Amino acid sequence: MENTVLQKSMDFAVRIVRLYQYLCNEKREFVMSKQLLRSGTSIGANLREAKYAQSTNDFISKNSIALKETSETEYWLELLYKTDFLTDKEYHDINSDCSEIAKMLTAIVKTTKENNC
Repeated sequence: MENTVLQKSMDFAVRIVRLYQYLCNEKREFVMSKQLLRSGTSIGANLREAKYAQSTNDFISKNSIALKETSETEYWLELLYKTDFLTDKEYHDINSDCSEIAKMLTAIVKTTKENNC
């Protein structure tokens, strides 16, 4: 599952970068989009760190941070949607991917914690 979530987080980060470019260039929105860029690309960065974790606790910590970044990303996406910077379709498409990553990370953290007891 970890390899799948790593790939999905990379694909998601690419979408976030493209969305950031669109928001800046087309919508002239710079503040929320920058926050979205930071949190949305941080998910995969933390998962890459988790890949080489020094311990099980370190692995859990990095995946938990990625999960928190996913939640923050969902917040910025929702805010951009509710302030009319994203259309209904744009929001639901990318938020669906974000939610899928969140579910995967929740399962990874939960399973790792259970197996570590």
